[in-house]
Amino acid sequence: MSQMNAPTRIAITRLLPVLVIALTLLLSATAYAAAPGVQGTNFALTAAPAFISQPDGGVIYSWGYACSGGGTATPAGIAPTIGSACGGVMQVPGPTLIVTEGQTVTVTLTNNLPAAAGNTSILFSGFQVTTGSTGVAGLLTREAAHAGTVTYTFPTTGKAGTHAYYSGTQGDLQVEMGLYGAIIVLPLGGGNAACNAVSSTLPDGQPDYRLASSAYDHAATCYDREYLFQFSEIDPKIHRQAEEQADLACTIPSGCMQVATEPYHPAYFMINGRSMPDDMDPNYAPQYPHQPYNGNPHMHPGEQVLLRVIGTGRWQHPFHEHGNHVRILGRDGNLILSSTDATRLAGPLLFTTTTTPGLAMDGIFYWTGKGLNWDVYGHKPGDGSTCTADANGYNTSSPSAPNYYEWCADHNKPLETHPFGTVGSGGPVTLPDPNILADGPWYGGSPYLGPDATGKAVSPSPIPPSGTVANDPGSEAGFAFMWHSHNEREITTNNIFPGGMMMMMLVDPQAYTINESN
Repeated sequence: MSQMNAPTRIAITRLLPVLVIALTLLLSATAYAAAPGVQGTNFALTAAPAFISQPDGGVIYSWGYACSGGGTATPAGIAPTIGSACGGVMQVPGPTLIVTEGQTVTVTLTNNLPAAAGNTSILFSGFQVTTGSTGVAGLLTREAAHAGTVTYTFPTTGKAGTHAYYSGTQGDLQVEMGLYGAIIVLPLGGGNAACNAVSSTLPDGQPDYRLASSAYDHAATCYDREYLFQFSEIDPKIHRQAEEQADLACTIPSGCMQVATEPYHPAYFMINGRSMPDDMDPNYAPQYPHQPYNGNPHMHPGEQVLLRVIGTGRWQHPFHEHGNHVRILGRDGNLILSSTDATRLAGPLLFTTTTTPGLAMDGIFYWTGKGLNWDVYGHKPGDGSTCTADANGYNTSSPSAPNYYEWCADHNKPLETHPFGTVGSGGPVTLPDPNILADGPWYGGSPYLGPDATGKAVSPSPIPPSGTVANDPGSEAGFAFMWHSHNEREITTNNIFPGGMMMMMLVDPQAYTINESN
């Protein structure tokens, strides 16, 4: 996989210093994404109305699913306080349902939408669903009448991977209003035996928050860290019409609302129900009672990061992950293998993970620093550091080493021609004076990856002065790669930049412990 020539962090610092300061202040909180949800085999979901918030101060009337019984919080260690596992709080997207391949899953839906909305239902894309005689007849599936219920049952054999679920009733209105979510089917036995089994820690000693050891039961789908991203959009005019008509008296199954869903002009673009910068706040942050999931991925160099991506809105969204391409493993739970060699993956290598409405993808992203042509850890001859290359050229002899997975060909290779700090000179670049680069309470000009990165870049005198650093360089000093939609309108919030479908991937030094317990 090709990698970009330099971390996005440096480019942003030069071109958008105000944006960098704003983003990194937000990133200074301990807030990670992982793939939180509810795990079990029998779930009770309730469709209900509530208001969700946007970073421009907008409060949008929406519909969503609440888990009202049958699931437990997962992964282990996540302790949500609101919008929690089966706590009965409506959320957008709906609760992530986490099940194991081979299980039979039952979902009972209760319709607590306004009577004027009419019936509602759920489609479980790719599954063979039975409903029996529950609910009432609908166009695509059995439906729950107002204040009524319907039960769906489906097997998960052969369905490992990420899937979408969404309303099968008046989809142009009900999906737009927020009735969608994700199902993660874990491979039978917890993953392929060739992968590192899920335990309390990863091989490098870091906490293990994976749901399984592999995305599919295939040795080429092992991973170290995982994140779920659901992309959607909101046209506030549609939501406003639904809110204005919510109190209409109605006994008609199709509802009594007259909501114009065309022409369609979305103004809000969301990742997991939030727009930037809200998507970088913690999971289950109390200021978003109905938007519990964030979008703030972190990783260490060399880690295999599983991205679970779903298009849940009406539009396609060309989402670009800076730093590397994404190798697609499968779509809608279908692993993509070579037609001539079933041991080899055959999924495409994508510059943008373009989502199609209703389509789910699983892919692997990683970053190592290979190809940058300078030592990302700021090593210099005589500092006592070592880099022992394995057969692939990486330092993997000691997983607990501060420069674990360093690309050894660049060890001791300087970036700076005239350094202001302690880094050895001789490189091709002259960095700006850090006193000029420093702007506001946070300094983000260090091109080095490590807990002492800022010190290596700015000399013994701290820039800015001690006590004003929001993102403590003694603990976290990673590279921030901007991940965002390549549709420029979609990185705005109500036409204001920055916002929308944007987040930051932080590549943290090995010495920094990534905590995904929230």
